[in-house]
Amino acid sequence: MSDDALLDELLGEARSEIDSIDDEILKLLERRAKVVARVGEVKKAHNLPVFHPAREEDLIYNRRKEADKLSLSPEMVEDIFRTVMRASRIKQTKTMAQKSVRPGAKILVVGGAGSMGRLIYGWFSAAGYDARILETDDWGNVGEKAEGVDLAILSVPIHITGEVAERLSPHLSPDAILADITSTKSEPMERMLRAHPGPVLGLHPMFGPTTDSLDKQIVVVSPGRNPEGCKWVVEQLAAWGAVTVAATAKEHDEVMDVVQGLRHFATFAFGQFLSKRKISLQRTLEFSSPIYRLELDMVGRLFAQDPTLYADIIFSTPERLELLRGYVESLEENIRMLKEGDIDTFMEEFAKVAEWFGPFSDQAIRESSYLIEKMIERF
Repeated sequence: MSDDALLDELLGEARSEIDSIDDEILKLLERRAKVVARVGEVKKAHNLPVFHPAREEDLIYNRRKEADKLSLSPEMVEDIFRTVMRASRIKQTKTMAQKSVRPGAKILVVGGAGSMGRLIYGWFSAAGYDARILETDDWGNVGEKAEGVDLAILSVPIHITGEVAERLSPHLSPDAILADITSTKSEPMERMLRAHPGPVLGLHPMFGPTTDSLDKQIVVVSPGRNPEGCKWVVEQLAAWGAVTVAATAKEHDEVMDVVQGLRHFATFAFGQFLSKRKISLQRTLEFSSPIYRLELDMVGRLFAQDPTLYADIIFSTPERLELLRGYVESLEENIRMLKEGDIDTFMEEFAKVAEWFGPFSDQAIRESSYLIEKMIERF
């Protein structure tokens, strides 16, 4: 037998064994999925949330320890099990999507033909709620649309949320919940509270309309009036897999000034600068590091969406505009440093900021390294 033939035989035997092992892995995954389905049914029957952080972190901790004992990479094993667990959560979430915590409740989504409105309407419809939509050309029929409604959700632009609340409220029962999903809370909620005497709830989904699962998606919940009466709405979101974060309207807006206002404006400014300089994006990608590609993806993602959405976010409040002006002024302060080539000042400022970031920098390295590895795998 020639060397090549012997090599082919040895590789063939090993590859056949690998294929057999892979088949066993698939069968075990199938078996695991069936058990997950049973868990999902139990959670559905008892209105338990899909996501159980402590259970998942314990599982990952133990799997990493076992991997180390078996001379396997703990990072690889963690990646595998996090992927498996996410698939499990999504499967459970789909099961929970068919479960309503308030059977028979009537839901009205104002602006339900918009992208976020359609998403919200779809969730409630899939869970068996009597969901309906009120659009611009339906106001002549608003009395019929709002009759017997238990929850009215305003999915309209920020600048008209208060006006829509005032227009809708006379048609709602005093026991109906009036909620909004805007990315600012103080002013819209003040107007909702003035317009509607019943329960008022502020919601802010921290994701966009392309989301296909609520698994681990964050929804900020701001209490307005009668939180006990609004409790079932929050429980429904948790049952669908969302992570709810409680915050007052004031705290929400202060945090969102940075998380959304500052971040989106800085992204807009970066994209605007590249455009004015007529930078060849494709050419830069040929030279790019994974970090640059990731950052450019975020810029491109912003400009692929509706500018009205981002205008609403960036220009939503005087406080936000004041913060953004402060950001621009801070950049202008650095012009002298650049003009004079003042490396010493740069180093001093860098050290101050690094100290301020503290332990988060280590976390940022870990998380960004993970994203970079995923980018390399895919692209």
